[in-house]
Amino acid sequence: MSYEGEMLKKMAMPSKQEVEKELLKTLFRHNGTVKEFSTGEEIVNEIADIFSLSEEQRIVPLERVYKKENRIVKTPLWHRLLYRAADSLSNGNLIIKPSVTQKLTNKKEWMLTENGFDKALELLNIPIEEKDNLLIKSYEVEKEVKKITTKAAPVDYNPIGTKKKITVTREANLRSRGFRQAVIENYDYKCCVCGLKIKSPNFQFWEVEAAHIVSHTKNGKDDIWNGLALCHLHHWAFDVGWFSLTDDYKIIISSVSKKVPIDFGKMGNFSFFENGLVENKNILLPQNSSLFPHKKSIEWHRNNTFYK
Repeated sequence: MSYEGEMLKKMAMPSKQEVEKELLKTLFRHNGTVKEFSTGEEIVNEIADIFSLSEEQRIVPLERVYKKENRIVKTPLWHRLLYRAADSLSNGNLIIKPSVTQKLTNKKEWMLTENGFDKALELLNIPIEEKDNLLIKSYEVEKEVKKITTKAAPVDYNPIGTKKKITVTREANLRSRGFRQAVIENYDYKCCVCGLKIKSPNFQFWEVEAAHIVSHTKNGKDDIWNGLALCHLHHWAFDVGWFSLTDDYKIIISSVSKKVPIDFGKMGNFSFFENGLVENKNILLPQNSSLFPHKKSIEWHRNNTFYK
């Protein structure tokens, strides 16, 4: 048995396979990414807490000879075990190393792959059908987000794509999830109309949704310029034409709202048409103006969905 193996046995440390499983579940709970396993990082103690490690187990050093400089290097045994588990998951294409993630996101983080995402769902007994509803980051989806958000904003833009095939390919699924993530992130997880920002109690689902301005049913593109972040209520109201936007991103309300019965749109003292929508109010927008909704998309919505 190697010196490292002897230390692991002596300190009654969890097995590498056990740590791998908990690491995948922890990545899931942290929306797909965790920082490097550096001293002082909360993630190191968080996973140690899962195994109820003692203080000694967390800090006992592992001595290794650094051959290039012929010196002894001391590394916490727990850190070494974490890295071994993460490296094994990386070799199995379940997570991506920080050195690779940094090139994509400029952050040194371990990140789930699509395969790792699937495995985490399996370990947590979450149906695979829930995958498309979760805003868990994966390396493949992050690549789509980067494609979507780094394109130069077009002067002339057609928000309508070619007719979509019935068969949903893996690439189309990644593109759709990339669109959703790009829109929601760039609107800071807030509804652009009311500003609502809230997660589910288990922190896995955001209330806000990525809405297509030109709807999917009309072959609207999965582009940032054809997207808005809207809460469930404002998403529905936008899709059915209760309100639209001017070219300078102000709210306009359908004149039909003046004809609805007096008890419609009421939640106690709250009136959707008086409080939930404010005429000429500016919507919230991304910090980067090149990611604003395109005027061609908004114009299409005014002309084809909005009830003037």
